[in-house]
Amino acid sequence: MTFKWLKSYMPRSLYGRAALILIVPIVTIQLVVSIVFVQRFYEDVTRQMTRNVVLELSYLLRQIDKAPDVDTAVKILEPFREPFAMEFVLPTQILGQEKRALFDLSGRAMIDTLRSGIQGIRAVDLLTNGDVVHLWIETRFGEMEVEFDRLRVSARNPHQLLVLMAATGVLMTIIAFLFLRNQLRPIKRLARAAEAFGKGHVAPYSPSGATEVRAAGGAFLSMRSRIERQIEQRTMMLSGVSHDLRTPLTRLKLGLSMMDENDEVAALEQDVADMEGLLDGFLAFARGDAGEEQENRDPVLLVRQAVANARRAGKDVELITINGSGKVMLRPKALLRALENLIGNAVRYGNRAEVSVSLSEKVLKISVEDDGPGIAPDDREEALKPFSRLEPARNQNKGSGVGLGLSIAIDIARAHGGTLRLGESEKLGGLQVDLVLAR
Repeated sequence: MTFKWLKSYMPRSLYGRAALILIVPIVTIQLVVSIVFVQRFYEDVTRQMTRNVVLELSYLLRQIDKAPDVDTAVKILEPFREPFAMEFVLPTQILGQEKRALFDLSGRAMIDTLRSGIQGIRAVDLLTNGDVVHLWIETRFGEMEVEFDRLRVSARNPHQLLVLMAATGVLMTIIAFLFLRNQLRPIKRLARAAEAFGKGHVAPYSPSGATEVRAAGGAFLSMRSRIERQIEQRTMMLSGVSHDLRTPLTRLKLGLSMMDENDEVAALEQDVADMEGLLDGFLAFARGDAGEEQENRDPVLLVRQAVANARRAGKDVELITINGSGKVMLRPKALLRALENLIGNAVRYGNRAEVSVSLSEKVLKISVEDDGPGIAPDDREEALKPFSRLEPARNQNKGSGVGLGLSIAIDIARAHGGTLRLGESEKLGGLQVDLVLAR
């Protein structure tokens, strides 16, 4: 597109763009009307009125040319002072200078008309006294100074009109902006409710505003209710499945414990343990952070707790860097679960792990690095999917999970309005996982 470069100069917010749409037409219309009105009306009126004065001055100059001497010329001019509403000085001792204000558009048209209609005009002064026109004309008896009212040759400059238009434009802009703000407020409320729900928080919201905004708000409420209902049903279903499956698993464990120990019994016990691990992982993924409210907590304390839990379990984990401080609105249990999954993955497929925390005004980033084999760039998207196992690329000697660690972590990150990024650790050479949460 030809106008793509304009995007970098356009306002980002809805208020800014709406104000731009409102102000640009008003300013454009005022400029066009002002220019057209000044040029087409004031200048044309000025030229027409000035031609009448040109006719009067031309008549006086002809009478002066007929006079035998200057005294006779003065006597001839005397009767015309009152009917022509002019003052004459012949001959004058002082020759004035050409003076006109830069913004005096009608004055420029008046001077051009005077000079084109009368030969011998030496100077025109419109600036010394803005209400009076002074001009000096060359005659056979010397320069003659002529003075008359400015209103005889031009309408007043359109300052009052321009000021009135500007004041009216500002007033109407303010009124329109107040009305526009009332129209945009429901959209902003809908955006805040959607943003809060994206972070896992249910903010109170009721549709309001125009019909289209109300329709969008109603659709959002329906979607939110449907998602909440699905999450609740999933949690209830899996809780029931957990209860139903743990009973036969307990009976199996009890039965195996009463049998004589041998290789077959050991293999069956391992199968039961794997089934319990699979069930626990599946329930943790399905449960997510359901039922937990957000709290204003210090994330560094949660990271220290996750690292301490891993070290008590004999894992080589260390918290190496803490940048920034402060509290963040989060779900402590869910975040702790995500950190434990990330640290567990790191020490499962590597020998040691390092954790770092970076807290800025808008973002909380927690990085977990390990010295394991890492994950190839082409496989990272697949690794975030539930029950995904990249065993050929991972360390088989460190055991195998159920493929839900990263899925649980990214699900919790998204519930906080954040994300999970996979990369390569520059320091340890293995996998680096960045848990990024919005503040």
